[in-house]
Amino acid sequence: MRRLLGLLSFLFTAVVTVAVLGLGWAYARFSEPGPSSRDMVLVLPKGGGVAAIAGNLHRNGLITDQRIFRLGVRWADKGRRLRAGEYRFPAGIAMRGIVELLVSGDTVVRRITVPEGLTSAQVHELLAALEGLSGRIVNPVVEGALLPETYHFNFGDDRQEMLERMREGMKLALSELWPKRQESLPLASPGEAVILASIVEKETALASERPRIAGVFINRLRKGMRLQSDPTVVYALTLGSGPLGRALTRADLDIDSPYNSYRNKGLPPTPIANPGREALRAVLQPAATKELYFVADGSGGHLFATTYAAHQRNVQRWRRFKKRRQAPE
Repeated sequence: MRRLLGLLSFLFTAVVTVAVLGLGWAYARFSEPGPSSRDMVLVLPKGGGVAAIAGNLHRNGLITDQRIFRLGVRWADKGRRLRAGEYRFPAGIAMRGIVELLVSGDTVVRRITVPEGLTSAQVHELLAALEGLSGRIVNPVVEGALLPETYHFNFGDDRQEMLERMREGMKLALSELWPKRQESLPLASPGEAVILASIVEKETALASERPRIAGVFINRLRKGMRLQSDPTVVYALTLGSGPLGRALTRADLDIDSPYNSYRNKGLPPTPIANPGREALRAVLQPAATKELYFVADGSGGHLFATTYAAHQRNVQRWRRFKKRRQAPE
């Protein structure tokens, strides 16, 4: 009997020792550096369990033993806390580190920069073509409702939700800037400010010129003069579908459209693009000037004038510049 008890005790001790050694070996494997030799970005899709995640990691060379990974996750009791998404795995990351990363949900943050002056149709196209977003845009927004900025997103975020973030961005910008506007501006509402800002945005690419150009348009509105802005004519021809692709002609300036500011006084019925924050600020805090005219100077900026005679001289200067530029060498 004593021999039997001794044998059983020996076998029990041996089994426990083997189990402890096995667990120690498995934990060491779970904690040792992984096989990857470089940083890797990998998308782990939603709906996959621990086995699917382990297979994905193994196929991409991030782990060598799926069983050890599954055991480690079970041992840590974190199977239900692993989050899907796009992750950046550092070179040599251990299986334990992978589990900690997937539990943290520290996914790769992507970003998109929406340039100032795009039409809403162009922004819709930009989002539709953007890799990493999901879903379709089912509720397009009207012109001028989106704030051009840099937006961050995660893989799999919804396109419509991204569009709503841009719309909320514009609402927030207006709520901040409209109360700080100059007194006695000929702008009856934030919506009119967006319309004028969209014209300013399309007129110049120079940030330093925006308040000055805004000041010219404010002066013309106060005097009841037509804005005579080429970008409004372009919008009349394209309705925001994209660039015109050619220079305007004299015939274009006669187009019968409410957007043609050569024929109609006041503001167009809607914005002609999505203006940025600085263009909005420019029309609400325009430069103090008596200027009523401007024309391109040939270097990306503009020449300004307070009288029509001075403006005509600037126009002649611009035409001479264009003629020299077009002349064969």
